[in-house]
Amino acid sequence: MKERPHIPIYTLFEANGVPALEKEIAKCKAKCHKYNRLSPNQKSKQQKLLRSLLGGTGKNAAILPPFWCDYGYNIFAGDNFYANHGLVITDGAKVTIGDDVFIAPNCCITTAEHAVDPEQRKAGMEVAKPVTIGNNVWLGANVTVLAGVSIGDNAVIGAGSVVTRSIPANVVAVGVPCRVLREITEEDKRRYPIVPESRAPRTE
Repeated sequence: MKERPHIPIYTLFEANGVPALEKEIAKCKAKCHKYNRLSPNQKSKQQKLLRSLLGGTGKNAAILPPFWCDYGYNIFAGDNFYANHGLVITDGAKVTIGDDVFIAPNCCITTAEHAVDPEQRKAGMEVAKPVTIGNNVWLGANVTVLAGVSIGDNAVIGAGSVVTRSIPANVVAVGVPCRVLREITEEDKRRYPIVPESRAPRTE
């Protein structure tokens, strides 16, 4: 495997105008552009290109275009991962997504932070922090997950939330910044009535 440029994590580094990084990003953007131009019905071509773009995917992974990322090979998604239209992942650091994760439209997952100090920011200094999303997580529409965050198994993140700190497993969390609203309980199974099998929609 060709050696890739090293991006340190949890430390400031010069990110702007670095030829090795720009070359990797350009290659990734070209793949994203190609992926986004495929017909929605070209499932086999989508899967082949997605496998070449990401660092690893499980079975039945699907990302609906448009989809954009920076490097691609720092993203690892599990089985039955599904992302709706408009997902953006800035993956300077590793992004780990578990099995059975649902991501609604227009979400952003970023591992990047710019320097807060204005002189450092002007000089192109950034920090990369890994992001981990557990199994069976649901991100609602327009959720933003910021650098360094972990989201525990089975968590539900409400639409429009900005996740600035880690969220534990088995909770509903919402808001800007995102905070735990409540635990997920057995009562959630009875939140809505279930259509009897005999009345479920059928294909004629």
